[in-house]
Amino acid sequence: MTGRRVIPLRWPAVVAVSVVGLVGLVAFTWPFFVTGDFARDHGNDAPWLFAVLLGLLAVVCLAEVTAGRLDAKTIAVLGVAAAAGGGLRLLSAGTAGLEPMFFVVIVAGRVLGPGVGFVSGALAVTTGALLTGGVGPWLPFQMICAGGIGLGAGLLPVRAGGRAERWVLAAYALVTGLAFGLFMNLWFWPFLGTNAPSGMGFVPGAPLSENLAHYGLFYLATSLGWDLPRGVLNAVLVLLAGPALLRVFRRGARRAAFGVPVVFDAPGSDLSTPASLTPAEPRR
Repeated sequence: MTGRRVIPLRWPAVVAVSVVGLVGLVAFTWPFFVTGDFARDHGNDAPWLFAVLLGLLAVVCLAEVTAGRLDAKTIAVLGVAAAAGGGLRLLSAGTAGLEPMFFVVIVAGRVLGPGVGFVSGALAVTTGALLTGGVGPWLPFQMICAGGIGLGAGLLPVRAGGRAERWVLAAYALVTGLAFGLFMNLWFWPFLGTNAPSGMGFVPGAPLSENLAHYGLFYLATSLGWDLPRGVLNAVLVLLAGPALLRVFRRGARRAAFGVPVVFDAPGSDLSTPASLTPAEPRR
């Protein structure tokens, strides 16, 4: 089972996840493409984004249910992944940028597929927020980022296995650790106003190149020192504990027999021999 996606995405879930990704992209990048009046009038829209995101996550789950991919076994695995991720977040609560929960999200997405990775990432962040009291306007943005990390892990090349798989996942953990902070800063950066360091603040209505330059300086000066430890920690966890956790997830997936169709015996057939294996009677 090395490298194989246990629960691949079906087209209804692909559409739903694509809509979530589009909403997330707009939610993060709008400061670079709007006027100053829009920024002032819509600075408190995070609760609406949270409601929309929850609805879209429900659509993703519904799409998986209607496709026959989200059964009791899958829900149980999602619950375990979300609880494990939330528990790991409780240990650090983001102290010094350390977020070991992404280690579990990456492995779950790698083994179980992009759909499960996306939902488990979003649920793990929500679980951790409820446990740590970290529910706020930043939560929907964290859900999008964590879900995207799990989704990307499920979309990594499936042929990599063994030591190569471990290093690919470690590199992915390092890059996504940096990307998480790079995107998450955008939920509050446009509203810092005069509190932003000189030459690093958002300028409503300014050209795209100017605001990008300001944000790049802001990220390097304030966020990189937090994001780098996050990426390094998750990469180290993948290298050290990744093989064991990969085996655990794959063993569980193998015993759960995801994707194996249920075959019912014909009435009156011998229970010791499945109907699907009974040799057909030759024609006379």
